[in-house]
Amino acid sequence: MKRPIPFSYPNRLFLLWFLCCLSGLAFAQPPRGPLVVSPQINDDKTVTFRYLAPAASAVKLSAQFEKAPVPMTKGEQGIWSVTVGPVKPDIYPYSFQVDGVTVMDPANVAFFPNERFKASLVDVPGDKPLIHAMRDVAHGAVTYEYYPSVSGTTGSVVVYTPPGYDKNTSQKYPVYYLISGTTDTEETFFKVGKTNLILDNLIADGKAKPMIIVMPYGNIAARIAEQKGGSKPADPTVRDGDDAIKRANDFGNDLIGNIIPYVDKNYRTIADRNNRAIGGFSRGGGQTLRAAFGHMDKFAWVCSYSSYLSPQEMDKNFPQIGSNPDNTNKQLKLLWVSVGSDDFLYKGTVEFMDYLKAKKVNYKSLITDGGHTWMNVKKYVAETTPLLFQ
Repeated sequence: MKRPIPFSYPNRLFLLWFLCCLSGLAFAQPPRGPLVVSPQINDDKTVTFRYLAPAASAVKLSAQFEKAPVPMTKGEQGIWSVTVGPVKPDIYPYSFQVDGVTVMDPANVAFFPNERFKASLVDVPGDKPLIHAMRDVAHGAVTYEYYPSVSGTTGSVVVYTPPGYDKNTSQKYPVYYLISGTTDTEETFFKVGKTNLILDNLIADGKAKPMIIVMPYGNIAARIAEQKGGSKPADPTVRDGDDAIKRANDFGNDLIGNIIPYVDKNYRTIADRNNRAIGGFSRGGGQTLRAAFGHMDKFAWVCSYSSYLSPQEMDKNFPQIGSNPDNTNKQLKLLWVSVGSDDFLYKGTVEFMDYLKAKKVNYKSLITDGGHTWMNVKKYVAETTPLLFQ
């Protein structure tokens, strides 16, 4: 007959240690609060936003479709909520103000890529699919690429290749270099501008030619500082000041000397100016105009979204554009300028268009409602890409 093993003092210590470990593992797991659904898009195009903050004394919704922050109401389990709208179908950034502190929506995975605060995004669908909506069409691919850049740094770009790119391995494509604005990143035209879905839909409808779109990061100074262990420099205080122009030229040199050669080497591009376009929004639009006017041998298609160059800078740095309009008009297959009527850059952009008109430089323009927003940028991309490479 087997005798039971005595429960000795060391065994008791081991058991106590084991139970403590189990208890520690249990307490190491963060507590799960109530399920919060936010944003909730309702059938009537109203949108309900919710935020869990049991200890907060005040929570407000700040959204680009609202003129001022909207107070939210505290409900059961400390969930604050508000229903607003109906909201015009589009994609909008929003955030919450919790006791005066701005925060993202933790219940929402969609966010606005930015160097500073990253707002959340709400996509209100239309009754009919909007140009940026996901449709049942052939889709292109989006790839993140890294290339050797200036000062020994590594640059980053997001690249869209059209439907069929991987199958039609003998076909070459034109390229559109598309640059986002101040504080934006190389992801913004993709994640907020939905450029890939816009092109998928336009190509499926036969309205745009299949093309490669390259979306670079425009803040060279910030990237150098980040990778060299320095502090990110503040943005230039004057849009057409010496510092802003130098930074734009630094980006242009990186684009011409590094990005374009990398793309031409690694993708099936038609590597000539007639099959190369450049465009950009805000700061990216200024970089676009400076790079294009300074390298007319590289680009035949130029799109400026909510941006401009002053007549003084044009006469000083790019006198050939206005002094020989016949040659300029012969070289540029498209010069596009667009801006919103409420955009803070509206006055300067109209002045730029007046300058081109006075110099008899051909251009196409579009003035829309609204301000300096990505809602307008999507419109400009949808209007211009069907014109490229035709």
